[in-house]
Amino acid sequence: MAQGNSGRNPRGGFRSSSRSHQSRPAKTGGGNGGRQRKQGNHTVSVDPARQVALEVLTQVSQRGAYANLVLPQLLRKRKISGRDAAFATELTYGTLRAQGLADAILNEVSDRPVDRMDPAVLDILRLGVYQLLRTRVGVHAAVDTSVASCRTVGQGSATGFVNAILRKVSHRDEQQWVDIVAPDRTVDPVGYVATKFCHPRWIAEAFAQALGAQAGELADALAADDARPKVHLAARPGEISAEELALITGGQEGSYSPYAVYLDSGDPGDLDVVRQHMAAVQDEGSQLIARATCTAATEGADNGRWLDLCAGPGGKAAMMGALAGIDGAHVDAVEVSDTRAELVRNATSGLPVTVHIGDGRDPGLDGGYDRVLVDAPCSGLGALRRRPEARWRKQPSDLVGLTTLQSELLASAVQLTRPGGVIVYSTCSPHLRETRAIVDKAVRSFGLVELAAEELVAPMSDTGTEQSVQMWPHRHGTDAMFFAVLRVPTDRA
Repeated sequence: MAQGNSGRNPRGGFRSSSRSHQSRPAKTGGGNGGRQRKQGNHTVSVDPARQVALEVLTQVSQRGAYANLVLPQLLRKRKISGRDAAFATELTYGTLRAQGLADAILNEVSDRPVDRMDPAVLDILRLGVYQLLRTRVGVHAAVDTSVASCRTVGQGSATGFVNAILRKVSHRDEQQWVDIVAPDRTVDPVGYVATKFCHPRWIAEAFAQALGAQAGELADALAADDARPKVHLAARPGEISAEELALITGGQEGSYSPYAVYLDSGDPGDLDVVRQHMAAVQDEGSQLIARATCTAATEGADNGRWLDLCAGPGGKAAMMGALAGIDGAHVDAVEVSDTRAELVRNATSGLPVTVHIGDGRDPGLDGGYDRVLVDAPCSGLGALRRRPEARWRKQPSDLVGLTTLQSELLASAVQLTRPGGVIVYSTCSPHLRETRAIVDKAVRSFGLVELAAEELVAPMSDTGTEQSVQMWPHRHGTDAMFFAVLRVPTDRA
């Protein structure tokens, strides 16, 4: 399980001696015996929404798939729409977000730890725990459909085990379980909120460090990261206004980006305006970063040579390209992956954007760019609410190679930018090792001038105490994105 080790018992659950007075559920053994479960006089069947959710969970846990790619495909393939599609989506993403808490609870009620359970059975149990604790699904429906799911995946011998485990879980609500499996909140407040809001401890600690003096907001930050996000659309500048896009889609205009529209739910891929490239799915924070790259003040005339050094999958390149078309500029977009380069081409079709396949550290381009965006590959900790399975896959060791790459890309951008030109360095992560540490090192090494970034995202405020901007889901409704604006000195040799 992806929680921290502090306060663990040997099976992976959390314990605190200060809570030893609390009653704990009796353990359920690992026997797989059990009868076919019936409700009334008929065998319980598993509805299509639950079947799809379980299939996605299986592909994510056993094949390393990404839910945001697999789920839409399965819904279309099974012709599931409307309320059933919404239910399948809630079950899938909700179960993935709650995985750490579910595993801690399962370790508490079972003598068989989760790492020794059959993977298919574990997926069924996680889905059942989520329904019991975080939805309005009744106990009987959650348990009976979970038991029935055992038979659908060829695990009929596990029906008794699944039934007994979920019945144990159903005896308490979510908060009662948190108080049992989480570290004591007075002794280890970070560990407590990490468990309560389903984050690995190391990520909660990184958020607390980034919040700094506002670390008291950690619970709010993790809660927002644990909630289902709205869909953000970007109206393509020069094609359609945000007001028009909101009227067409029934959405709400954004708070900060002049191009943003919020949708509460739905598949944006079904919208004609998206299919026609008049709008795209793009977090409002991402829109603001692309816009800031195009509007930050340079010294000397802007000659219209703009560069997106790490362009895949193309959202920011498309926004820059649309703005470049209005301003008479041109964007070179660099992407190292052939597959992602094709995504950039599709996203920027019809715009003044040229896509180059190459490594941003040495892209083989002539320098002298007026504006360069370095949207660096990063841990993605700022977008966990949109990729819930990612929080359980990532490790602190991932940052070692990433921070080296980030520094090298920023160094390359310095060489490609003309004196007086601007560089925007951004990450979809609030981790200080990927944000301020990289920027501060570049400022020292290359004599860069850091500009005030907050004025480029007005009316957004409360973006941190530095010259850079750190966005947060709980403050701004965006992903936890970071960016800094750096000007190359005019006296550079």
